[in-house]
Amino acid sequence: MGRKLDPTRKEKRGPGRKARKQRGAEVELARFLPPGKCGLHRPAPAPRCPRPSDRRVSSRRARGRQEEALQSRQKEVRGAVRRAGGDGNSKWLAPAKAKKTQPKGNHVELSSDGEVEEGSWEMEEEEDGSSEEMVDDYGASSSEEEELLPIEKAALKQKPDRECLSEDDSEEEDEEEDEASKQKMGQKEEEGTDLQLNLDIDEQFKLPTNEEIEKEDILFIYDIHKPFACSWAVGDSLTVFPPAEPPDLHVIHQRIQGNMEVLQDFGAKREEGRSRQEYLALLRRDMAAYYSYSDFLLTKLMDIFPLPELINFLEANEVPRPVTIRTNTLKTRRRDLAQALINRGVNLDPLGKWSKTGLVIYDSTVPIGATPEYLAGHYMLQGASSLLPVMALAPQENEHILDMCCAPGGKTSYIAQLMKNTGMILANDSSAERLRSVVGNLHRLGVTNAVVSNCDGRQFPKVLGGFDRVLLDAPCSGTGVISKDPAVKTNKDEKDILRCAHLQKELILSAIDSVNAASETGGYIVYCTCSIMVEENEWVVDYALKKRNVRLVATGLDFGKEGFTRFKDHRFHPSLKSTRRFYPHTHNMDGFFIAKFKKFSNAIPQTQKEPAVEAAAPSAVPAAIITEPPLKKKKLEGSKADEEQNLPQPALKKKRSLQAQRRALKA
Repeated sequence: MGRKLDPTRKEKRGPGRKARKQRGAEVELARFLPPGKCGLHRPAPAPRCPRPSDRRVSSRRARGRQEEALQSRQKEVRGAVRRAGGDGNSKWLAPAKAKKTQPKGNHVELSSDGEVEEGSWEMEEEEDGSSEEMVDDYGASSSEEEELLPIEKAALKQKPDRECLSEDDSEEEDEEEDEASKQKMGQKEEEGTDLQLNLDIDEQFKLPTNEEIEKEDILFIYDIHKPFACSWAVGDSLTVFPPAEPPDLHVIHQRIQGNMEVLQDFGAKREEGRSRQEYLALLRRDMAAYYSYSDFLLTKLMDIFPLPELINFLEANEVPRPVTIRTNTLKTRRRDLAQALINRGVNLDPLGKWSKTGLVIYDSTVPIGATPEYLAGHYMLQGASSLLPVMALAPQENEHILDMCCAPGGKTSYIAQLMKNTGMILANDSSAERLRSVVGNLHRLGVTNAVVSNCDGRQFPKVLGGFDRVLLDAPCSGTGVISKDPAVKTNKDEKDILRCAHLQKELILSAIDSVNAASETGGYIVYCTCSIMVEENEWVVDYALKKRNVRLVATGLDFGKEGFTRFKDHRFHPSLKSTRRFYPHTHNMDGFFIAKFKKFSNAIPQTQKEPAVEAAAPSAVPAAIITEPPLKKKKLEGSKADEEQNLPQPALKKKRSLQAQRRALKA
């Protein structure tokens, strides 16, 4: 393998690696070819357009020729001086040894074919003046430097550059290294201080001083027209400062954790001279700042939940609930729907053992609200907590059912699904705008046994009554769906809660009056809200138990927490244990409250206890309240007599005759 060279004959090598191979091949082939046929001719290359590299190479070659001419002229001058015996200028004429032109940086110029450019280094001749160079038959130089490969030449040229770094560069590098080492040491010191702080927090939590609390209580009042300026209101004074940095949430979170540990073992870990109220006030303030809640709402939540559970509730509200859908069994089965959605790239699972129609969606490659199955009415986008009231209502076929607050129609369609489109459902809502979505969903889902009405629920018993079952999803403050509407954290106050509670009391009495207690299969009312406030749930249920002939029964749901029978200083009916509460941090669904009533009499009880109250505490009930109804009655009778006197004689006779006819009909 390879070429067979004669070791006794050593050919002169050319300037480059490629040149050696090309020249050597021609020489070796000439030994084996007959005489006259040793010429190897390549075709002339096709002309090409000039490139910038060609111009650079030609300019370098021109500079090389000029330098060669200058060197030859210097040699002639030095030879003449030697022949003349020297004139003292020999040192000036002698070239410097190996004088190199230092390029800027460590840059090495290479030609277009990858070899080192000529002229990037300039070497002058030595003092011996030997200018003769060995040249082979092709005019190539045989110097030792040209025998090296291009990469070896580049390495040789870079080596002196690294060795000849200037003192300024070395000093700068030393300074940079010193600064880097100082920064590392500073980082280590900061880490050490952080660790020490963490250890101090773990060891003992201390309340901040009043001065620190006052500094953190500064309120930022930003001007809309001047976004780069703000005002700080401290007490009654108002001072303008440039925008400051927001509070450090990491420090606040650590303080919350330390405060929680102290409150869990207050007797052993509390600071001397500090009361529990001070720790609770600091905890409420820190949680309001960390989770962005109003002080009012956070105070209410602290009354409902124990402290460890409160943290879990607040954390759960920061995470959205999983997307769930309900299968419409009027058109398909859950198994077929799940398979169709899986084929479209939807990752889903059954909602739980408690639901036979629910599916939970983890992720999807297609929009869930725009699939062909959704448009065909095979499923409804509905929260898991919205399925529970209908399951508690347990509607039967061929019943008359009232959905008093039906928008957007998810519960109404679920009732129709359980009734298999039999009987009659009256879907009512006081908002005409929201009824549009109800009508659209009922048409899409194929519901045919529903009648949509736009009435005020408080006046509904006068409009229509005698229903077998009533579902009341009352409007509320929305404190159970904070993950969907974070604005609830700050835009609710005491007036909003009491306003909702008053409306809910009116609606629940109307719902109870709309039910027929003599129904063979029904007589049930389900009251539910998406709120966790006691004022909107247990208080309203306890009020209904006192005002109407109803009792609480089991909801039929196997999970959920029991309702409150005592809250702070209030005591509710013991049967409120049968109500159910659902929380996002325990059941992974929106906060919800459900209560189920059974009506056992259509009569409205007369709970007039004023005389008894007056006997027990005469000063507690004013006499004006007791005498108010008789006064109103006398006033009404007097007004009727005055009207009869003012009527003309023919009209008065006609009115009296009509009254006589009515009495006769009644008799």
